[in-house]
Amino acid sequence: MARRLIDPPLARLATRCVRLGLTANAITGLALCFGIASAAAIAAGDFALGLALMALGRIGDGLDGAVARQTRRTDLGGFLDIVSDFVFYGAVPLAFAFVAPNANALAAATLLFSFYVNGATFLAYATVAGQRGLQTTSRGLKSIYFTAGLAEGAETIGFFALMMLFPRAFPTLAVIFSLMCLVTAASRVLLAWRTFR
Repeated sequence: MARRLIDPPLARLATRCVRLGLTANAITGLALCFGIASAAAIAAGDFALGLALMALGRIGDGLDGAVARQTRRTDLGGFLDIVSDFVFYGAVPLAFAFVAPNANALAAATLLFSFYVNGATFLAYATVAGQRGLQTTSRGLKSIYFTAGLAEGAETIGFFALMMLFPRAFPTLAVIFSLMCLVTAASRVLLAWRTFR
């Protein structure tokens, strides 16, 4: 549903980027810069700026794939895209721990742990699925195999936005999202058990 709303405007914007000569990898790098700048703004206590920079970065994160589909999809592009996502996802909890260590550090560490576990199941499943020649387009055309879960990219951005809008609620929001990530990881382990046995 969300893809049907997001993809058409991204495709139009991608066409303009292609005409300007912007490559998908350049957009990935720019999106990562916005993401790191967002985390830096959070660490400095400017949550409104952090939210605006995150929005720009996430637009870039969707735009790079749209440009790649109009030009040329590469393994390097897929690699850079997923690594950039993980860098950004890790930078935001770290920034909240930095801005208020006494209130946020434990919740940030819990969230980072859940990201680590969830990311491991995501990448391990994608690796084995790729070796077996499995493919899916349920999340759009991707460079690696994407599995569904309770906590995915849109949910992550939604929770990050809530954290920036209500920074004092970060510990509670972080723990809630940590649980969602761990449920997603567990469901992916069960899926792997059924699929790869």
